[in-house]
Amino acid sequence: MDTSKRGYAAEAAEVDTGLQQLEEARRRSKLWQRYGILGAAAAGVLAVLIYQKDLDQESLLPEALEKAVEELTGGKEEHHLFNWSNTHECRPKRFFQPETQEELETIMKEAHEKGEKLRCMGSGLSPNGLPFSDEGIVSLALMDKIKYLDLQRRRVTVEAGTRVEQLTDELRQHGLTLMNYASIREQSIGGFIQVSAHGTGATVPPVDEFVVGLKLVTPGKGTITLSRDENPELFNLARVGLGALGIVSEVTLQLAPAHQLLEHTFVMSAKDITERRHRKMLQNNRHVRYMWIPYTDSVVVVRNNPVKEGTKPPKMRVTYTDDERREPLRRLLKEAMPDQDAATNEEVAALSGTQLRDRLIAHNPLDKDWIARVNEAEAELWKRSEGYRVGWSDQILGFDCGGEQWVLEVAFPTGTLKKPSGADLGFMKELMQQIEEAGVPAPSPIEQRWTASSSAPMSPAAARGRPDTVHSWVGIIMYLPTEEQAQRQAITDSFFEYCKLVEGKLMPKYDAAEHWAKIEVPHLDKQAAAKRIASRYPVEVFNAARRELDPKNILANDIIDSLMPRSDVPSADADPPAREVLAAASEE
Repeated sequence: MDTSKRGYAAEAAEVDTGLQQLEEARRRSKLWQRYGILGAAAAGVLAVLIYQKDLDQESLLPEALEKAVEELTGGKEEHHLFNWSNTHECRPKRFFQPETQEELETIMKEAHEKGEKLRCMGSGLSPNGLPFSDEGIVSLALMDKIKYLDLQRRRVTVEAGTRVEQLTDELRQHGLTLMNYASIREQSIGGFIQVSAHGTGATVPPVDEFVVGLKLVTPGKGTITLSRDENPELFNLARVGLGALGIVSEVTLQLAPAHQLLEHTFVMSAKDITERRHRKMLQNNRHVRYMWIPYTDSVVVVRNNPVKEGTKPPKMRVTYTDDERREPLRRLLKEAMPDQDAATNEEVAALSGTQLRDRLIAHNPLDKDWIARVNEAEAELWKRSEGYRVGWSDQILGFDCGGEQWVLEVAFPTGTLKKPSGADLGFMKELMQQIEEAGVPAPSPIEQRWTASSSAPMSPAAARGRPDTVHSWVGIIMYLPTEEQAQRQAITDSFFEYCKLVEGKLMPKYDAAEHWAKIEVPHLDKQAAAKRIASRYPVEVFNAARRELDPKNILANDIIDSLMPRSDVPSADADPPAREVLAAASEE
């Protein structure tokens, strides 16, 4: 499609669902952060432009769109930002999108001088809206350069706005890859490390552990360079700094040789996952995750291991076609809604398994018996999907997280590989039992993953004196498959009742901590949450660093201030243990 030969109105007319495409585009494009939701007229134009293959997404929007924006907003540029799951939003009064280190430093200096709030956001993927603020936001989407690749030491230095997917594709050309991946490749590198994102593998730590250096732009001390050798204690704090110590503008990461993984997916009975069998599973596989399906006895097991050079993956006879695999979900959908018959409805026939699940859940999302039937159908789909596949590590380790959703994920220690405590299986046994006793309409799956420890003290998987500790991560969800606000609110209310099973009973017993990007502060007892966090993390030292690096507290938002409230007492007087940590950063 050549946009130079046709009018923008004609292009917009070709977009049947402009707003829907814009919603998708804004999650994947740097441009949405600048313009937000513009309205139907500009939406169609923007959707076409973003998906136009020969358009440079980093260029300025065409003059015609600028004019449309001006007409829609009355000449005032507005910013309406949403997170990936569409559960949080903000309308910042000030929005910045620097392209260089110098521009970012100028923005920070001016905000500090004026005492104006400034949060940094990456890709907007945090389920709890951790980077959001209605005051000021700086996006590093245009600071996405891959600056230096050290092939000999297998290290790469990138600007913090670089996307994981963008970096991975470039690294593969040089035979390298990241050490580990979370489920979503659209994350920015800065956000990726600041919340201690993780993949799975009992010997593989969260991604912050692979950071060997970073550049931190702070309000109080300007730009600081940190590494394991340069200000190492502050470096360890800043690796999982939540954007509260400064804005990470540059990151140096340790890399691994590019490699392919053999993935084996199969279904086990929950009663067959004994402690002995589970221990062998973690010990003998590089990456393992379980997907527990409530109200069934089924657990989907996904394990991945590097493909040895010269070997071929096991051959497994294909028992079911794609249509046959999806048949249990299609059959249930037809039963509930006779007009939704895949045999006669092409749109239904084209739906994937996750899309079918979303449609089924939307039929009656809070009916426990109905959700149990949906889960049973999904369990049957997984049984018909058992098999192997091979691919590059970044492609294999990512997976479909489903549609819009609420999520709570916690991490807790579960012994060591040699001496497991059994806490991981104990946690799941109790959770599944409590779900059934409480009649929670809990959809599938409940993801369970594992990581090694992190040396970053603010990581939920922090070693805390035991570097050989294995941590289990468990995430519960409720999907939001409808746009009807009353129903979304009802699902939201039900989800936070569901959360109480984890927060009130299981977290204290298993010494669990929430994933920083998945802790929903508005729904918490803030005092209890702050007390719990203070007992787990070195909050006094962290807040001392905040006072030193951000004396006017401009980098915090309600989430940070609620979970780690700080006093106005100078850190040198209030926090003697932190003096050594801050000594290097305090020097002019």
